[in-house]
Amino acid sequence: MKLIPAKTPSFVKSLFTNFTWNIDTKKQELYLTFDDGPTPKITPWVLEQLKTYNAKATFFCIGSNVEKHPEILKSIIDEGHTIGNHTYNHLKGWKHKTKDYLVDVELAQKAINKISLSNSKLFRPPYGKFKTKQAKQLQKSDYKIVMWDVLSFDWDVAVSQKECLDNIINSTNEGSIIVMHDSLKAEQNLKYVIPKVLEYYSEKGFEFKALA
Repeated sequence: MKLIPAKTPSFVKSLFTNFTWNIDTKKQELYLTFDDGPTPKITPWVLEQLKTYNAKATFFCIGSNVEKHPEILKSIIDEGHTIGNHTYNHLKGWKHKTKDYLVDVELAQKAINKISLSNSKLFRPPYGKFKTKQAKQLQKSDYKIVMWDVLSFDWDVAVSQKECLDNIINSTNEGSIIVMHDSLKAEQNLKYVIPKVLEYYSEKGFEFKALA
């Protein structure tokens, strides 16, 4: 039994109302997000799947990966998706001093800004874990902290492909922000789930949009 549910409970959202958990809308819109890239073997494949359905998404990128693969970040941007900051070294905020954490975030932002012309400052903490002080300092620096409404658990090798798909289908509704990963760890589940999610919701008339 998982301690963390696929669907973020309302009471959790109510404790942190200054974070973005979902988009408040009655329209048939969904927000796919991908963490931990860009990854050469995975991210270009994800972009092809999205293009097939004219779907837009948001990629929360690790700064060190951006520096290794700037051409992939450029492809993400050129295809109309948005970029978010996921720290430079994929840090778990609870384990680091606030000053060190903020420096790591800024390193990632500099790597992103070398390629992106957008002024957007979206941020998602790795593992969803950081200190209150870290969050407040980031918000003072105009970062918009984006969490999630639905966790696919695509990275978890103990979660089957069908379970991963069910986590999304059974938990998603209008305005949901869905977390997936364009990483090697998530490859098996991701490659099964993404085409099916895009087809399922497109047939129902949903539009996949990027966060702003």
